[in-house]
Amino acid sequence: MITVSAISSLLWGSAGVEPGAVASAFTDFDASNNDHLIIRHSRLPRLILGLIVGVALGLSGALMQSLTRNPLADPGILGINAGASAAVVIAIAYFGVTDVGGYLWYALFGAAAATVLVYLLGGTSPARMALAGAALSMAVGAATSMVLVSNEHAFNQFRYWTVGTLQGRGMEIIVAVSPFIAVGTLIALLLARALNAMALGEESAKGLGVNVAVIRAGCFGAVVLLAGAATAAAGPIGFIGLAAPHIVRLIVGPDNRLVLLGVLFTAPALLIMADAVAKAAAAPAELQTGIAAAVLGGPVFIALVRSRKVVAL
Repeated sequence: MITVSAISSLLWGSAGVEPGAVASAFTDFDASNNDHLIIRHSRLPRLILGLIVGVALGLSGALMQSLTRNPLADPGILGINAGASAAVVIAIAYFGVTDVGGYLWYALFGAAAATVLVYLLGGTSPARMALAGAALSMAVGAATSMVLVSNEHAFNQFRYWTVGTLQGRGMEIIVAVSPFIAVGTLIALLLARALNAMALGEESAKGLGVNVAVIRAGCFGAVVLLAGAATAAAGPIGFIGLAAPHIVRLIVGPDNRLVLLGVLFTAPALLIMADAVAKAAAAPAELQTGIAAAVLGGPVFIALVRSRKVVAL
């Protein structure tokens, strides 16, 4: 699936490229060939960013669903996207940040601050954390809108970022976010066995020798790194972190060790395919990746929710 998505991403776009040109762009690159330039300097970085952002979104969604035992959980449930967005707006409006690379640290700080606030408000109860996250998202979203309405420059900059897109991101963005996503991915994979124990309930997990507080803190840290970096790089993209873990559970069951490994391939495949459709659907113009992900992911997730085969958390 991910191979098909990757090939589609390189072939499809607002400008037509022959299949042979894709192969020759890697084997016999010619700087005077426009097709080669499109492949090497536009579509390849976009594909790589889609891979790492897809991994980040999928893993953060899987962690949140397992930790809160809420099948509708994704990074937005703890207000992470709202916190990152608010920090980016502040960076644009008051600190003059104009490039995506400059958003990174602000987005990570906003994501971390939102997570801490939700933990302080909601405590350790999954239900209370979900409610606190929803309340924080609405409050922060309202404050963000107030800043945008009163600042035309911030609005013009932010509106291109907030929809969510892989377009226009160069290798410098990939280099900037990759270390954060790599560390978050490692933490997530190391937590898989403990999350299986926590699925039995906190008391049962403690009886099995799991330090619940440490695992919870590790999950929060991994989600902040993954979702914060992904949001900084591509903006808030929905449905990928929500749907990908459910698709994997339909195939492998509820074992988090298998779910997290499956998400490493399924989530980026979904995101890359959505981006490829976004490039081709409105050619020669382009549809934003976040919109395409919602259009494609919405019906898929509705079908999953209605399916009797959906594995309970």
